Amino acid sequence: MGMTTPTVRLYNTFTRAKEELRPVGAGVVRIYSCGPTVYRYVHVGNLRTFMLPDLLCRSLEYLGYQTEQVMNITDVGHLTDDTFDRGEDKMLVSARLENKSPEQIAAYYTAAFMDDAAKLNLNRAAHYPHASQYIPQMIDLIGALIARGHAYEVGGTVYYDIASFPAYGKLSRNTTDKLLAGVRGEVDPRKRHPGDFTLWKAAGAHRLQVWPSPWGPGFPGWHIECSAMSMSLLGDRFDIHTGGADNVFPHHEAEIAQSEGVTGHQVVGCWMHGGLLMLAGARMAKSAGNFFRLSELDEQGFDPLAFRFLALQARYRTKLNFSTEGLAGADRALRNLRERVADWSTDENNVDSGDAEVAPYENRFRAALADDLDMPAAMALVARLTHSDLSPAAKASRLVSWDQVLGLDLDRARPAATLPDGAPALLEARGKARAAKDFAMSDRLRDELAGLGVTVTDTAEGQRWRVAKPRP
Repeated sequence: MGMTTPTVRLYNTFTRAKEELRPVGAGVVRIYSCGPTVYRYVHVGNLRTFMLPDLLCRSLEYLGYQTEQVMNITDVGHLTDDTFDRGEDKMLVSARLENKSPEQIAAYYTAAFMDDAAKLNLNRAAHYPHASQYIPQMIDLIGALIARGHAYEVGGTVYYDIASFPAYGKLSRNTTDKLLAGVRGEVDPRKRHPGDFTLWKAAGAHRLQVWPSPWGPGFPGWHIECSAMSMSLLGDRFDIHTGGADNVFPHHEAEIAQSEGVTGHQVVGCWMHGGLLMLAGARMAKSAGNFFRLSELDEQGFDPLAFRFLALQARYRTKLNFSTEGLAGADRALRNLRERVADWSTDENNVDSGDAEVAPYENRFRAALADDLDMPAAMALVARLTHSDLSPAAKASRLVSWDQVLGLDLDRARPAATLPDGAPALLEARGKARAAKDFAMSDRLRDELAGLGVTVTDTAEGQRWRVAKPRP
């Protein structure tokens, strides 16, 4: 096939421009992704953020690179007001509310996250470091920052001195004046500058998670965790750091100050941030209570991958509006696409098209991936391909190949050919009835299907059916 290998260009939040990917190590792209804080379930807005590194790794691998992805699990201190280091620790609030130890809380919600990630076809990262396992590395890093004049200790708490790092604010385009304007309420009087952030916090008397340190018993600030884990696993120069748009400030701004403050050079080649998921015009957030879990969509009869299909319709950097109507449309389109792939794969007159006819589609797909992961362009190509004059075999094989990136299980073959006449329409109607929570209608359709010899069971993935063998 006359395939071209396009130059990969990715949008770097730091420079506000698309830049050519030039990996530090030949052929291997090293990626650090801010992962979940495991004090409650993740919602589909979080999962959209975690889809970014999944699509990035899948796209790069499709284009011939190797990737090494690290995604951290935050199981230590995440304050309710991270911007200015105030408030209670969310992990410990959950532990108290659920009568469990912080370790039990973290283990339970980490397992729930892994389960959701698998349902959304997020490929596993190479490493999932837990913050609680990297406390010694964090303490070393804080000690080095104090030694280099970037941090100071007051009463067992260590602060980062933002005045010592002139580039502070560059990623988020914040000036020191703007940062001051954002300070709410009483400023911690022990800070030299109200914008200074905590690297190590002295533990109060009743704190559950405490570690010994040179500054006395305490626990790490949230920001230092990612600097320690990323550099421990990927070295002090790596290619890409991903996160949600809400991580830019203060989290990633602080990370740059810490990592570069200690190494004296740029650590991250490219900062990539995923746009937020909006629900009726407001950002989907746990604090706002306006969020959906993947399992809730499941219970409403949607395939979890319908959410993935929906997310692929938008550029990763843009806001994505989430609605049940949009999800229902994605669910129908996805099922339809899978049925077509199954039909085309079993087409009697199946002769593959020539390479010359397939190459233009393949090259455009690769160009879309290389252009800052342009998934809407890739999905438009899927539509163009399905309506093209290519042979059924060529369409099926291209779509299954592209699915290495799209991750939609397009080859989840449906035994449509073996269903008796009329059954596919009844199954589709029943799926809609279940999505609409019209259980009386859904039961009636189940009985009709049973009359045709089709037994239906409902699973987390949607309806499953068996066709009874006709009696001889």
